[in-house]
Amino acid sequence: MSGSDKGAVAAAAAAPVPPASSGDSKGVRIVVEYCKPCGFESAYLELASAVKEEYPDVEIESRLGGTGAFEIEVNGQLVFSKLENGGFPYEKDLIEAIRKASNGEPLEKITNSRPPCSIL
Repeated sequence: MSGSDKGAVAAAAAAPVPPASSGDSKGVRIVVEYCKPCGFESAYLELASAVKEEYPDVEIESRLGGTGAFEIEVNGQLVFSKLENGGFPYEKDLIEAIRKASNGEPLEKITNSRPPCSIL
């Protein structure tokens, strides 16, 4: 290797690595199980749209679930349960979980939830 080749290799090694973009989510798989008779399909579609906007490469699928269900798994790990929390997740919390999964960080359960709509 010539001196100029070694300098180019050293310069490339020293160049800063750009941070992963928010769209870099290959390998992240989300499954949302929801109760269709409960009218939760619209909540799923809204959440799926927000996820795809932020992470176009993420794989997201839905499954029909039991009464009252709105359960979210990221890479097979349950990260949100409406049955436990009583409400729906905030989009920003799921986006953060996807970011962590993309970076190989451990996932934590989302315990924050917005109350379901109710007609009085």
